[in-house]
Amino acid sequence: MKNKILWSLLVISLSWVAIVPTARAGGDAEAGKRKFYTCIGCHGVPGYTNAYPTYHVPRLGGQHAAYVVAALKAYQADQRKHVTMHGNSVSLTEQDMEDIAAFVSKFRGINVNLPVTGNAVAGKQKAAACASCHGEDGNGEDANFPRLAGQYESYIIKALQDYKSGARNNPIMAGFASGLSEEDIKDIAAYYASQKKGLTLAED
Repeated sequence: MKNKILWSLLVISLSWVAIVPTARAGGDAEAGKRKFYTCIGCHGVPGYTNAYPTYHVPRLGGQHAAYVVAALKAYQADQRKHVTMHGNSVSLTEQDMEDIAAFVSKFRGINVNLPVTGNAVAGKQKAAACASCHGEDGNGEDANFPRLAGQYESYIIKALQDYKSGARNNPIMAGFASGLSEEDIKDIAAYYASQKKGLTLAED
């Protein structure tokens, strides 16, 4: 399975630039702090969960600014499906997005022990194919790829399940997720959620 995944990633990564939106990280963090007020009710609350299906709302503190902008644009265009995120992003200008991204990206810290249900030790080996994009421990420096270290396990599980089912459209991630069992998904998510230095909440 591992060889199949690595080969799939090698083949489809050649078209990565054409697939993944990039964004210029030129925001004003102070302005972003003010604009983040519509986001803080979900993304600023420890352990806050999406109503249905139930999974933790992702931690944004320390995420790459360019990736945050790209995600907001995708929600705004309804390319990523989430009713609340579409509603919150639809009126944002590009400068608004860059400001918000600049604000959340500046937070990095040592994480508390996040709850995990998978096997993080097994997940480390299973996540080896992810390292070229996301970094060995999920703290990759390429802004086109999200940081995963310190992210909620349940959010990573939901994202991988959506890539596998096609609910989230990304050929690279679909190719990777297609070879994963539910146990694999839980173990990989547990590994990244267990990393101490990574994403955190965006705070004042």
